[in-house]
Amino acid sequence: MQRLALFDLDRTLIDLDAAFLLWAEEFAEEHGLGRRAVAHLIKLDRSAVPHRELFFTKVCERFDLPISAEKLWAVYRRRMPRLVQCYPGALDDLAALRADGWLVGIVTNGTADNQLGKIKHTGLLDVVDGYALSGAEGVRKPDTALFEIAAQRCGAGLSEGGWMVGDNLVADIGGGRAAGLRTIWINPAPRHSHEHQADHVAGSIEDAIRVIRHEAGP
Repeated sequence: MQRLALFDLDRTLIDLDAAFLLWAEEFAEEHGLGRRAVAHLIKLDRSAVPHRELFFTKVCERFDLPISAEKLWAVYRRRMPRLVQCYPGALDDLAALRADGWLVGIVTNGTADNQLGKIKHTGLLDVVDGYALSGAEGVRKPDTALFEIAAQRCGAGLSEGGWMVGDNLVADIGGGRAAGLRTIWINPAPRHSHEHQADHVAGSIEDAIRVIRHEAGP
C-alpha cells in the first residue's frame, strides 16, 4: 500500500466547534442579541440543518434581522477562516508524516472560499501536498471522485490504496472505503460510538497518525 494519507478538515484537523463558539459570541454582541442567543445558535448548529444557507435563513427568522440570509452567510465565510485553529499538534504531526515520505492531502466538503481560507489561515497549506474542495470541484464526499482528485493533487492515485481519516461515518468513512482506502474514524467520545465500518477508531488526530505509522511498520 502506498504512503498516502488523506484527511477531512472540519472537526478532524481543525477545531470547528471552538471557532463557532467565538463566532456566535461575536455575532450576538454585534447584533445586540444577548447571551441566550449564543446558546440558540449553538443548538441550531448542532441540529440537522443541512447547509449554512438554511442555517442563516433560520437565524434571520428567529431574530428578525434586517439583513438577508445570503449576506450573513457571505460574512460568515469571510470571518470563520480567521477564527479556526488546528487541534494541538496537528500541524507538527502532519509535517512529520510528510517528512517521513508520506503524501498528505485534505479532502473536504464545503464552499471553496470558506474551506480554502481555513487551510491557508491555519497553516495547513504548508504541511500538505494537495487538497480537494467540494465547492471547487462540483462533487461532494462520499463520491469517490473527490478522493481521486485529492490523491492526484498529492501526486498519487487511489489504485494503490492509502488512508482516509475523518469524523463523518458517511462522507469520510463510507466514502473512503468506497474509494479503496483504509479508514480511521475520529471519535473523541468512543463510549458513545455506534456501529461503523471504519478500520480503526481514534480519539484525536494525534492518535490517528499513530495508528497510520504503526500499521505501516518500519
